[in-house]
Order: sequence, then structure tokens, then C-alpha cells
Amino acid sequence: MSSSVGVRFHEAVHGVYFDDLDAFQILHNARYLLLFERTIGSFWQRQGWGSTLDMQKNPDQFHLVRANHIEYHRAVVGVSEVRVRVWVEHLGTTSLKFGFCVMPLDEDIDCATGSRVIVRVDADKRTPTPWTPHFRAQIAPFLRSVAP
Repeated sequence: MSSSVGVRFHEAVHGVYFDDLDAFQILHNARYLLLFERTIGSFWQRQGWGSTLDMQKNPDQFHLVRANHIEYHRAVVGVSEVRVRVWVEHLGTTSLKFGFCVMPLDEDIDCATGSRVIVRVDADKRTPTPWTPHFRAQIAPFLRSVAP
């Protein structure tokens, strides 16, 4: 974990393999979301929340994806490795918006940027429910803005 303008982020390195490429030898557009998903999984693991689902230990783990957004800026060409960085763009009452970027190993240039919005839901009713104070405190160092 590092810091950028006082905000922490989580970063992971991922391989880009032959079967990740399209006919032009460019990282297939759908693979960016997979790389992002793996990095969020790594982020949850680092927070101690990525293992077996246990609602007693972590009631906040029951959340659903509301939206994904990706913009492609620069092609990732050929078999290589990339860095994927995630941070918390916004934390609302029941929602959380991750920001992310995909970069080459040797440059701080965005190949792709995007976001994911998740919503915490009640496990039984499947309706939005507020994040717990414990979750809010643990996420705070990765946060860029807070809902009023």
C-alpha cells in the first residue's frame, strides 16, 4: 500500500497472457474488468475480509455490484504484466464507489480507468442497509470523499 496526496490505495501486479489478447494482440476489453475484480479481491484480503463468508464476523461483506464503468486510454499490447490500482472514490450511507486504473509496470500512465459502485444490502431482505461503523473506520484511509 502506498499513498497519493494523503490517500492510500491498493495496487496489485497481474500477468497478461496470450489467452487475454484479442486478434490484434491487444488486451481484450473484457479482461480489464477481470483484472480489476482480482485487485478488489486482493484489497478485501488485505483488509481481512476476503476469506470465507461469515456474516457474524463481517456483516458488511454482503454487498452487490450496482455499476461498472471503464474507459480505455492506451492499449496494453502483447504478453506482459500490468499494475492495477484501486482506491475508494466515495463512501455513502449504503454505497461505496471504487476508482481504479490499469498501468504498465514502468510508467505511471493510465491504460484504462474506471469505477465500480457496490451497495451493502441486508442479507435476508436484499434491500440497501448502511455500512457499519467498523467498516467505515477501516475503509477511511482509502477514501477520497465522504457523503455529507
